[in-house]
Amino acid sequence: MKYPIDPFTAPNEITFELIQKWIEEIETFPKLLRDAVHNLTEKQLDTPYREGGWTVRQVVHHCADSHMNSFIRFKLALTEDNPTIKGYDEAKWAVLPDGLWFEIEPSLKLLEGLHERWVVLMRSLGPEDLKKTFFHPEKQKSIPLDKTIALYAWHGKHHLGHVRIGGELGGG
Repeated sequence: MKYPIDPFTAPNEITFELIQKWIEEIETFPKLLRDAVHNLTEKQLDTPYREGGWTVRQVVHHCADSHMNSFIRFKLALTEDNPTIKGYDEAKWAVLPDGLWFEIEPSLKLLEGLHERWVVLMRSLGPEDLKKTFFHPEKQKSIPLDKTIALYAWHGKHHLGHVRIGGELGGG
């Protein structure tokens, strides 16, 4: 249940067609997430998707946190030369009050607006832009934007799986 879909593996070859497919997946993620949580009860929202895992509520807030960070990293990579990004402790963010018990609607709205902007930005990128990078200090490597698009298409599907599992475990 940790990986309702396989763990992320960066593709060796990235084509224009793959990038377009991933952007479409990123574009549809907020609606799929909203649909997945639409009829969930408070009990279901507060059910972890696995023992020791986050609750559905925390997963929704995590997606907003993570995707905001990625959007900022895109903008930094597009406007600076291989900038060093700031990492964050997502586990600690998940237990802050706005992630632990707060209603999910603000994060759903945030994801909808953020993804609208992010998709416009991604669709405007040319091949040279997609190779621009940011330096991830925790991974000690530069990461190109094209692989980041692949990662976030996977990230949405990964956490949709968690939301669906948590909803079922909570009595859905």
